[in-house]
Amino acid sequence: MDTGLKVEDSDRKMEIAIGQMLRYGVVGSGLVVAAGGALYLGKSYGVATRYATFHATAPSLRTIAGVLHGVGRLDPESLIQLGILLLIATPVARVVFCLVGFLVQRDHVYVAISLLVLAILVYSFVRGTS
Repeated sequence: MDTGLKVEDSDRKMEIAIGQMLRYGVVGSGLVVAAGGALYLGKSYGVATRYATFHATAPSLRTIAGVLHGVGRLDPESLIQLGILLLIATPVARVVFCLVGFLVQRDHVYVAISLLVLAILVYSFVRGTS
């Protein structure tokens, strides 16, 4: 009759899965950034870089579609940008994963909290791009 042990076991499994997801997200984004960095170094080898003037990021790197288009062309800067986007997306995926986990557990309080956090994240992303 005591279901407390099952809930603790379910919580533990969810914590382990979230930990693995965060680990894979950080490692995956790091690998993508490293690949982009290696391509960038290979592309710019022997070219003198001048840092006297500031050059803003190319407009194509300011949108997800532009980044993905550049990744298709193996553009080093687009790969680096994709790695950064993956790193940003990792904690967002964690919130979504928690939301699904709490829905499965029927924990309505944490579902509401997760929805609130997700809404704040989505609002900040949408508001930040406008």
